[in-house]
Amino acid sequence: MMKLRRLTAALGTAALLCVAGCSADGVKDAITGEKDTPPVPVTLTPNVEQKASDVKVSTRVKVRADNGEVSSVRLRSADGKTEIKGRTGSNGWTAAERLEPGTTYQLKATGVGQDGTYKTVRRTFTTQQLTLAQQTYPSVAPLQGETVGVGMPVIVTFDVPVKNWALFEKHMSVTTNKDVEGSWNWMSDREAHFRPEKFWPAHTKVKVDLSLNSLPAGNGVYGQQDQKVEFAVGKKAVSIVNVARHRLTYTVDGKAIRKIPVTTGDDGHRTREGIKVVMEKFDSVDMDAATTGVDSEDPGYYNISDVRWAMRVTNSGEFLHAAPWSVGAQGNANVSHGCTGMSTANAKWLYDRSRRGDVIKYVNSPRGLEDQNGWTDWNVPWDKWKQGSALQADGTGA
Repeated sequence: MMKLRRLTAALGTAALLCVAGCSADGVKDAITGEKDTPPVPVTLTPNVEQKASDVKVSTRVKVRADNGEVSSVRLRSADGKTEIKGRTGSNGWTAAERLEPGTTYQLKATGVGQDGTYKTVRRTFTTQQLTLAQQTYPSVAPLQGETVGVGMPVIVTFDVPVKNWALFEKHMSVTTNKDVEGSWNWMSDREAHFRPEKFWPAHTKVKVDLSLNSLPAGNGVYGQQDQKVEFAVGKKAVSIVNVARHRLTYTVDGKAIRKIPVTTGDDGHRTREGIKVVMEKFDSVDMDAATTGVDSEDPGYYNISDVRWAMRVTNSGEFLHAAPWSVGAQGNANVSHGCTGMSTANAKWLYDRSRRGDVIKYVNSPRGLEDQNGWTDWNVPWDKWKQGSALQADGTGA
């Protein structure tokens, strides 16, 4: 009886070994009852068609990988002068940049499948043609490597109007080495400014990164070029011009360094009150009243050549400059056509210590400063300033 049981057990074990040893792909597993899935080759799918002739420049070329992964991709112009890099992820490869207009590209992508085999796909395609009127170029102030005053806004000017403000703003970043809260404000379709809540902290380093190349600007217009600009903020220099008392007080970090007698606009040409910023500097400039709308037949017309040590603070023509012809009035009366005049020695002293972006604050004048008559950003309350951000307006801002 015992021998029979041993023989039966031995036969059962042999049967199980036979079933396990005889299983094949696609055959149900004897224990789980599930079928084995055979490995399959990779499938690569680019988002551009072979010989496509009008691919939008806003396209970021992608290669999707199914049943495997991308092993290598090369995307370059047919002439070999330009190559676009990219990033490989779990679902495939994505180009890091958009495309240039009127350019033929060649794409070669290779992937490896679950079965260990490699597959390569190729595409040759051409992008849409664009005229200069269909491309908008961003100019940036400050300039690369410039050191500016604490009142200097970041100014981006477009030569062709931008309609997709929110999309562009998402691709316009400003970073600093200090903790600074700031916001963009769109002045118009052609100009956007960025400023902090308060003046820049002294000695801040700032990086501006505009990733706008081939980005849709609206109305069939596209961004023309990316821009990267780094600049520095210098000392905190603020000049306070007391119009009623005919004095300019130059301060650094809140400490008064020098008081300068000045003359500002007379009763018919009042100098505007408000926070202004040095926009331009000229060691010598010709001043023609016609440029401010004064007719040459007007009794108040003037045309003075070689005005020394001049710094512009408004679009309408207000400057701080040397005015040797009015030294007798400086510190005593306001006799100018709106500019801030001082002696040649004092004007040069101030000019030598001033930078573009330095703050000039005018007080005690009955005439207000018009919005955007110069870089008037600091006269706008912070809450209102932030409302000029397209991302705040569409609800996507912070």
